[in-house]
Amino acid sequence: MAGRAGTGVGDLADDRAPLGRTSTAERVADILRTRVAEGRFAPGTRLSEEAIGGALGVSRNTLREAFRLLTHERLLVHELNRGVFVRVLDDDDVADIHRTRRLVECAVVRGLGRPPFALDGLAAAVAAGEDAARADDWDGVATADIHFHRALVALAGSARTDELMRGVLAELRLVFHLVDDPRALHEPFLARNREILDALRAGERGTAERLLARYLDDSRARVADARARTAGTPPGTRG
Repeated sequence: MAGRAGTGVGDLADDRAPLGRTSTAERVADILRTRVAEGRFAPGTRLSEEAIGGALGVSRNTLREAFRLLTHERLLVHELNRGVFVRVLDDDDVADIHRTRRLVECAVVRGLGRPPFALDGLAAAVAAGEDAARADDWDGVATADIHFHRALVALAGSARTDELMRGVLAELRLVFHLVDDPRALHEPFLARNREILDALRAGERGTAERLLARYLDDSRARVADARARTAGTPPGTRG
């Protein structure tokens, strides 16, 4: 997982084309948010205005506004006289992220209409995660998991819910950087993603919600224990 993380700027110019001549701070923020969600910017990384602005071909003012938007979303932090950094989350952040996920994701499944549901995005994310696991690419598994939950929330058909969860799930990806054994964290949830998908395919909305609720509770506990082990403190005493 750490192999892909770092400054995250190296191939950022590849994202320049979609900006076009009508680039805005919101579009720049979306590109950078996606980079965070894909694990390309590690927590604590300093974001260089010169490098990122040059790669995307945007003005300093536009980039600073994008940084301001992402700071408001708690993905970045501005340190006086030092610059802008990717935020390092603490245990309270981790607990709040999981509370928000449980509230929103379970409500989305509960509120689904009559089947069949539009599950192509979920199915693609499940397949991508399984492929990454076979390749021993646990960074790829983490990215697929983020895509799975974004696709799940998208079933609500709500632009506002999508926008909210884009930021929450990008924060979640920052959490993944804070554990030292990504396989132990992610592997158990591969099969559980497929179980949720299968329940929704069968039109069993209630079953899918119960599976998801247990999934999110277990995810919170596993992340807390993994962070505790990484920090050298007894599991169960943090977050």
